[in-house]
Amino acid sequence: MINFAILAAGEGSRLKSEGIDVPKPLLEINGTPMIARLINIFKNHGAKRVHIVINTQSLPLKDYLDSKNFGLPIDILIKDTPSSLHTFHELVKTNPHWNNCCLTTTDTIFREEDFTGYIQNFKNEPNADAFMGLTPFIDDESPLYISTNSSLEIESFTDIKTTSSTYVSGGIYGLRQKALNLVSTSIEQGNSRMRNYQRSLLENNLSVKGYVFDKIVDVDHVQDRETAEAFLKEQNHK
Repeated sequence: MINFAILAAGEGSRLKSEGIDVPKPLLEINGTPMIARLINIFKNHGAKRVHIVINTQSLPLKDYLDSKNFGLPIDILIKDTPSSLHTFHELVKTNPHWNNCCLTTTDTIFREEDFTGYIQNFKNEPNADAFMGLTPFIDDESPLYISTNSSLEIESFTDIKTTSSTYVSGGIYGLRQKALNLVSTSIEQGNSRMRNYQRSLLENNLSVKGYVFDKIVDVDHVQDRETAEAFLKEQNHK
């Protein structure tokens, strides 16, 4: 069984500066809050419960999650942390029995059909310690560029595009025991960003593979919401 989790403890400061007055996970994409969309997709792909990390400033988000019946339990962990990696670390500490997880950030917008292929391939790659969602679509302000070989084994994570970096990280992580064990180690080494944790997977010689999504939209600005909505509507009309 795969454990499903969402990191939703960010502040959403860029959206707030643009006039959005709801917690980022409650921002609607085509009428559905982003976090509800993720929960429903996870449920459709075998989730028995969904673990969500929020911060103490997100009480409206907690109220929303408590009030909705998603048809499966929602485990809410409330933590204020200095970074997304620290947030992930709190999740791992709270669930020491996990031997795998599928983790996403709350603002990751992708087609459900692509996620179906991703989860199936994650299940079919038992020797991959980490299985990352990749996309050639770049709209992030500071993308994490990824180089792979022809078998989509990841060879590097870089902040700067190189001639071999075909993809960027999509904020979707399939992780098994060895990769989960490295979270604490990465924190102890002073890392504070998910991208540095991802680099540590390669530095520790773990098997890291990728799965390509045609497009993944990272929603940080109001314009990104418009991009995401147009993308999903376009796919629905094909």
